[in-house]
Amino acid sequence: MTEENLEISVVVPVYNSAETLRELTERLEKVMQELVGTRHEIIFINDGSTDSSWDIISEMALTNDGIVAINLTRNFGQHNALMCGFSQARGNYIITLDDDLQNPPEEIPKLFKEIQTGYDVVYGIFGVKQHSKFRNLGSEFIQFVYRKTFNINVRITSFRIMKKGIVDRLLSYEKSFTFIDGLISWFTASIGNVYVEHHQRKVGHSGYSLNKLIILALNMMTNFSIVLVQVASLIGLIFAGSGFVIGIYFLCKRIFFDIPVSGFAATIVAITIFSGVQLLTLGILGEYIGRIHINVSMRPQYAIRDIVASKNHNTLDETK
Repeated sequence: MTEENLEISVVVPVYNSAETLRELTERLEKVMQELVGTRHEIIFINDGSTDSSWDIISEMALTNDGIVAINLTRNFGQHNALMCGFSQARGNYIITLDDDLQNPPEEIPKLFKEIQTGYDVVYGIFGVKQHSKFRNLGSEFIQFVYRKTFNINVRITSFRIMKKGIVDRLLSYEKSFTFIDGLISWFTASIGNVYVEHHQRKVGHSGYSLNKLIILALNMMTNFSIVLVQVASLIGLIFAGSGFVIGIYFLCKRIFFDIPVSGFAATIVAITIFSGVQLLTLGILGEYIGRIHINVSMRPQYAIRDIVASKNHNTLDETK
């Protein structure tokens, strides 16, 4: 199999999914064979799993020419692991999906058909999501933050297909904090959605808790926009304006009506409010400064420990 005739690369970040990997691979292979025959590859990236995930994917890579297994040195996060997989992908189209079987491989043809209509990227979106209410609430919050941060009116999921040209542009981004969907919006507005099924998780639990989703939203806003600084500036302007108006009000009372200005409690409340606003603003600025420091320090995007693949795959050990 040569690089020139690969049509699809499927990139799957793996984290503690030993119980689903073999079934996922079997279903992916069946779908890919029907869709493009042998002109495909499956790239698994083990993102610091503590179970037997690496043993399973490395074994499959040794016995199957169409599978590549990559082992990262530690847990770098889903989006960083995807960037690692993209660096090895050779297909004309790159598909990403989760390792827990909630993204059914059988829905891939819908993505492939939709991107043929001219889009650069197509997301598989779900009519009904098989998550808990709190997880769905967190996901909707991420969708809201994404649309407001990047000013784009599409829904995003981890089940997506991209043209190779877009993925090559994504790889030009080498900073430590990575958000794939934000990078996509930087490079193209030709993004589509298609409805696909979403299945219940068979084993284990999602690695994205509500807390992690909130952190993801914070990283999204601080790494890819200045929206929080703008919000802090607006809050400061509102409170400064309010303080000025209140000051004028009391001054007029004193000058025109000879009413003495008093109220120790009001003074304490005002000081507390303004101090809180200042601390909030400093905290937001600190988030930006901290990320600048990490990026300037060249913290690696990912680091590869091992790559297992057949002799027909040209792979390159690298750290980014």
